[in-house]
Amino acid sequence: MPNANSTVLIIDDDSALRGSIARLLGSLGLATQQFASISDFLASELPDGPTCLVLDVRLPGQSGLDLQRDLAAANRELPIIFITGHGDIPMSVQAMKGGAIEFLTKPFRDQDLLDAIEAGLARDRARRENEKALSTLRERFGSLSPREREIMIEVARGRLSKQIAGDIGIAEATVKVHRSRLMRKMQAGSLPALSRMADKLKLVPEEQQHS
Repeated sequence: MPNANSTVLIIDDDSALRGSIARLLGSLGLATQQFASISDFLASELPDGPTCLVLDVRLPGQSGLDLQRDLAAANRELPIIFITGHGDIPMSVQAMKGGAIEFLTKPFRDQDLLDAIEAGLARDRARRENEKALSTLRERFGSLSPREREIMIEVARGRLSKQIAGDIGIAEATVKVHRSRLMRKMQAGSLPALSRMADKLKLVPEEQQHS
């Protein structure tokens, strides 16, 4: 299980179970943070690295399903593995529809929990890498001149240099110079690569692409 900088958050009001899960994960080199309630969790600072949440469904005060809903409403993407001693099918369906990695009924097999945690950390790692890549693309796009941004958008729409030149009233050779510069700044090795970057940046509405 890849565990560099990874942390598993455990919310359960059963201190013995929290400790048992933490010891299991610690034996594999995974860091953990333990919480007896959702209010304790909300008062804490999340670690800066791949993270997933092992969450009891029934807790004093707010339930685990309530927390899942609140996190989704706040746009906080945190992979969740539910654990419960009192699960039922409607509860598990609600959890999985909300995007949970797994819904485990106590007592569960250690391996089932570990498999779910591995999937959760992999999902969060991929999300973080995607966000970092998108942030880098935004920085590169921000480094373009207004004219270069304009031409990049036109290229993403599928317009040829000659068409772009006619549209904005400059020479075709000038368009090509701007295009060459912006591709270098964006670190795009080809026009299809540039178009994919534009897609990720959502520079062009779908109906306008390759017009």
